[in-house]
Amino acid sequence: MIVRIWHGWTTPENADAYETLLLNKVIPGIEVMNIEGYRSIKVFRRPLESEVEFITMMYFDSLESVRNFMGEDYSVAHVPPKARAVLSHFDERSQHYEVRAEFDY
Repeated sequence: MIVRIWHGWTTPENADAYETLLLNKVIPGIEVMNIEGYRSIKVFRRPLESEVEFITMMYFDSLESVRNFMGEDYSVAHVPPKARAVLSHFDERSQHYEVRAEFDY
């Protein structure tokens, strides 16, 4: 299992708009791609002093599955133009980690 981690930041004023866009447009747009090996996504939000941080964690069966999503240069961030418009800054590249253990209680 591979987890793809990405960070984006927005102003407090744009945070709700970005979250709505992410949940109602960006993620459904990924889901309709029917990517073989794509399993799930988690969205995290954290208020900071002057901005709001978002983290997404996407789970894939393998790096090949991630390539099915993004192509050969699979670490490039997937940030559609409408999302770029409300983000202050964001990771240009996603990080990928092999999930070595998971404990659910």
